[in-house]
Amino acid sequence: MNIVIAPDSFKESLTAAEAASAIARGIQLVSDEDQLHMVPMADGGEGTVQSLIDATNGELKSEQVIGPLGSLITAEYGVSGDGDTAFIEMASASGLELVPPTERDPMRTTTYGTGQLIQAALDQGARHIILGIGGSATNDGGIGMAQALGASIKDEHGEEVEYGGQGLQQVANIDISNMDERLQSTRLEVACDVDNPLTGEEGASFVFGPQKGASEEMVKELDQAMEKYATVMVRDLGLNVENTAGAGAAGGLGAGLLAFAKAELKPGIDLVIKITGLESFIKRADLVITGEGRMDGQTMHGKTPAGVGKLAKKYDLPVFAIAGTVEVDYLQLEETGIDAAFSMLNRPMSLEDAIAESTSLLVQKSANLRRLLQFQLGMN
Repeated sequence: MNIVIAPDSFKESLTAAEAASAIARGIQLVSDEDQLHMVPMADGGEGTVQSLIDATNGELKSEQVIGPLGSLITAEYGVSGDGDTAFIEMASASGLELVPPTERDPMRTTTYGTGQLIQAALDQGARHIILGIGGSATNDGGIGMAQALGASIKDEHGEEVEYGGQGLQQVANIDISNMDERLQSTRLEVACDVDNPLTGEEGASFVFGPQKGASEEMVKELDQAMEKYATVMVRDLGLNVENTAGAGAAGGLGAGLLAFAKAELKPGIDLVIKITGLESFIKRADLVITGEGRMDGQTMHGKTPAGVGKLAKKYDLPVFAIAGTVEVDYLQLEETGIDAAFSMLNRPMSLEDAIAESTSLLVQKSANLRRLLQFQLGMN
């Protein structure tokens, strides 16, 4: 059989490349004649940079940046093998996991470090940047990112605004005359899997603010600040992005990237499929295997297994998924092109044990799946 193995990472346990390798090992225990094509995947969230580095024979870079709480941290980004394209996860510089739960406060957290990573990519010579904006700790509308790239964002007294949501509340004037000129000749594609507008009950503050530490009252204040910010954008930049789909992503970073960097917001899985060349492998395949750590309701909305499944169904191929846990039924999966999904767990166990044994569990489940195909479906 010609089998394409295209999983996402298994959070906290396996990278996408490690997961693909484990699945391949399981298949090879049963059949050593299969042609296996491992294509590690991602959807714009965690693991995207590594998957794109693997796909392009690129390398990982590190940079000292301002973290979400304003202190210096080391963040990473990737550069393709030919040096033309940079891969960035904003979570590396401005992510929620960088902020202890007791310190989560979107009035303070900033996207400044994300802007610094974009600048570092430009310094490396990249003229095409793919930026994943999942997992943010911020609700500053991207003002920190813009300031890092040379924008002047001032309050009513003519002073640069502070970091975070508190700075967003102060915005009275925006000047982009000194922004990094290289942005004008750089294509910035943003992996964005939500379509929320900037403001309102479906906007950045109301939908995503609470998970970043915002109280009910703070959510209202931040939304009001976003409305004022959008008004200033129209006046000073001549751009109205308030109701653009995806403007509210990552605490309004989507709006900031649209306004300050002329970015294109796209489904993350579509970007990764294009860069990895997944379709060229799938069109010659007999079977596709995908997976992720946890398959649930979110899987149906643009996550890696759904994107892989839909592409494979373009060629009428069978698609199986393996995950740590499977919390959706086969009828839901059918909508994504996935024919069946299997949990890799083989007994009741704690999350800690599942993470520790993830490689061996994935190998075993893959071997069982290949054996099932061999004997039940008559595929040799």
